[in-house]
Amino acid sequence: MIKKILTLILSIGLVGFASLTLAAQPPRVVYHINDAEHQALAALRNVRNQLDTDPNTKIVVVAHAKGVDFLMTNYKDAAKVGPLVSALAARGVDFEVCEITMKNRKLEKDQFVMESNFTPSGVVLITKLENEGYAYIKP
Repeated sequence: MIKKILTLILSIGLVGFASLTLAAQPPRVVYHINDAEHQALAALRNVRNQLDTDPNTKIVVVAHAKGVDFLMTNYKDAAKVGPLVSALAARGVDFEVCEITMKNRKLEKDQFVMESNFTPSGVVLITKLENEGYAYIKP
């Protein structure tokens, strides 16, 4: 009986320690964009608002399919999104472009703004980040 009580006390202590460890980490969020025309500007504004409210948040924006368009140098709304992308990148936001999308659409890295990073698979990166504890947001 004493062994069971000690095991229970130890288990409760470990859960409490895990909670403290998670609380000590800054918030981490992955934003998923797969349609630039309908999601990009709203997502960028959400990212800006989140950083304005909690500047310690680590944010990764993952774009694939038609979502990569807002990171292209010839994007139709570049005048609107370009300054936001630059400002957010300066604040530590990572912008990741899916290389599978690039291959399927025959796009080259030099067609993207300099703030762009590239990942072999956008969906795989989102999955990895969620498994690492990132919150998932799809505007």
